[in-house]
Amino acid sequence: MAEIDFPAELAELRDTLRRITDVIDVDALAAEVSDLEQEAADPNLWDNQENAQKVNSQLSHKQAQLNRVRSLDARIEDAEVMAEMAAEENDAETAAEAANELVSIRKALASLEIVTLMSGEYDEYDAVVTIRSGAGGVDAADFAEMLLRMYTRWAERRDWNVKILDTSYAEEAGIKSATFEVQAPYAYGTLSVEAGTHRLVRISPFDNQGRRQTGFAAVEVIPLLEGTESIDIDENDLKIDVFRSSGPGGQSVNTTDSAVRITHLPSGIVVSMQNEKSQIQNRAAALRVLESRLLLLKKEEEKAQENEMKGDVKASWGDQMRSYVLHPFQMVKDLRTGHEVGNAQAVFDGDLDGFVEAGIRWRAQGSSSN
Repeated sequence: MAEIDFPAELAELRDTLRRITDVIDVDALAAEVSDLEQEAADPNLWDNQENAQKVNSQLSHKQAQLNRVRSLDARIEDAEVMAEMAAEENDAETAAEAANELVSIRKALASLEIVTLMSGEYDEYDAVVTIRSGAGGVDAADFAEMLLRMYTRWAERRDWNVKILDTSYAEEAGIKSATFEVQAPYAYGTLSVEAGTHRLVRISPFDNQGRRQTGFAAVEVIPLLEGTESIDIDENDLKIDVFRSSGPGGQSVNTTDSAVRITHLPSGIVVSMQNEKSQIQNRAAALRVLESRLLLLKKEEEKAQENEMKGDVKASWGDQMRSYVLHPFQMVKDLRTGHEVGNAQAVFDGDLDGFVEAGIRWRAQGSSSN
């Protein structure tokens, strides 16, 4: 094992942490946590359940971010003490322990640094994600459901709140589409790098000849802009259909016509919601997502960047941004960043951090070069 220059390593880690805290503005973050703690302590907070959930979610995530910064500072101090003890006592075991801790701290700093790379106009907002099956028939529908599971597991690992808004099941297996909301600070900035076409290659479990098949799915990510700006939606521009929500195989999930589909006639945007318990709740959720889509469209038109956030996603050959290969070998590779892993199952189980962080760094580098 090569000898480590502990003073130089510690100085570099401190410098990295200082740069990160300057961008995050720890004093401002601590003030936000204090304000949210006061809101959370208000005995009338739960009079508005939705607002209460948002306040508690924001408090939880901002506290976690503040604790990460403070704990890293403490860990660097402890590592320095450990290194000094090792040098004084010429203790190789303690020196090795200190070296391992430096590696761990460096990884934690790299993860925290990702937040500083998200400075887009909407990056701090919650996200609404839609997954649609593309070319590839039943394999594509099954792949879309695999991606839904992948993203929900990834979010759960982060203790991010995921709310399924709508699911349209395919006839044989899988889903035609699914829309879900992710509630967490920087959810949009984090997940927006996942937007694009995803491609699966495998031996199809639906092919009785055991042939290799390719399926595509499109992922769309938009920020949830409700309450940040206002936009007038003319009721006359809306076509509202109600229907009975259903599950796999056409089985009824609800015995009343509680599902809602809203079509905005001028733009052609269609939003469906069926996972709330009542028609009123589904209508409100659909209008909220529709408003976000229209606000985003308005911004895109003003800046002449219609495809920058949502993307022109075709979900077919020549358009993919990531490949998931299960045969003849296992590999998941992002075609934009070059990041790849050999354990595809781990990725489908929610181990996405490497891809997300590589995507955020890739995007930041592209922005800085423009």
